Formats: sequence, C-alpha cells, structure tokens
Amino acid sequence: MTIHIRTATAQDWPQIWPVVAEVVRAGETYAYPLDLTSEQAQQLWLEGPPGESVVAVDDDGTIVGTARMGPNRPGHGDHVGTGSFMVAGSARGLGVGRALGEHVVAWHRERGFHAIQFNAVVETNAAAVALWRSLGFEVVGTVPEAFRHPTHGLVGLHVMHLPLRTGRAQG
Repeated sequence: MTIHIRTATAQDWPQIWPVVAEVVRAGETYAYPLDLTSEQAQQLWLEGPPGESVVAVDDDGTIVGTARMGPNRPGHGDHVGTGSFMVAGSARGLGVGRALGEHVVAWHRERGFHAIQFNAVVETNAAAVALWRSLGFEVVGTVPEAFRHPTHGLVGLHVMHLPLRTGRAQG
C-alpha cells in the first residue's frame, strides 16, 4: 500500500470521522469524552492556521489515518510544536503512523520550529511510544495515573520531546 499525505479539508470529514470515532470510542489513547459527537470532533480535529490537519490516503483514495499539528502553546511558547495522530484499525501496522509521524516532523522543521512536544502519550500505548522513540523523541516526564485506561486502570501520560534545533524562536 502506498500512503499519500495531503492537507485535510472539511469535505474529508465524512471519511475522517469514522477513524476518529473508532479511536475515541476505544478509550485507550485519547482523553476525549467517549460520547464525542462528529461536530465536536470536527471542531477539535480540523486545525486552522498556523496549524494544519492532514489525512493519509491509500491507493484507493480511502482515508486510513489523520494527524493535526501546530504550535504547542500560543505566544512565547509558539516555537515548540505538537501533533496528534489517529490511524484506522484496519490500517494499523502498515506504516500509516510512521508516514504521518515523519510528515509532522518535516512540517515542523520546514516552518522553523525549535522542537516538538507531545503532551499526553498514554504509557500503555506501546506502539506509539516505540514509534516516537524511533523518530528521535524522548520521554522527558510521566504524569502518574493521569489517564483512566479501560482495561489497565490508572496509567501515566508521557510527555515526549524531539529537539529540532533548525530554526529560531518565532515571535
């Protein structure tokens, strides 16, 4: 399968929503309400400037994953970026997450961000933690028992960081 990544549009939402709904309803990786509606999710997920949302599309044009990225904080924190990722269950293990992760890292580098910080990577999400580590991220701290996992109970949320050091602080 070849994965193509492009900017997401509002017209993509009917294909993005099933991916988001599947991930949110599982309750294993995002602290979103389990009863999140499509409208609420669209407002949360489709990032506007200075950020961006993207979709990963397979050879048939089916959306198999999505990501959003941009500044982690406004103002004096806008030189550090962040990102969020969701992959359809049917596409897990096929390189979609890696393609999205590489795209998000490149996106931040191209825009001169100093680093990327992921604020809340569930520590039991071994695949994501391994992927981010393989892309150079490090766990810089873990907030203990900050996430209610449906099967593991209270688990930690990792803060993960990747220095880019290719740009100057924005302002």
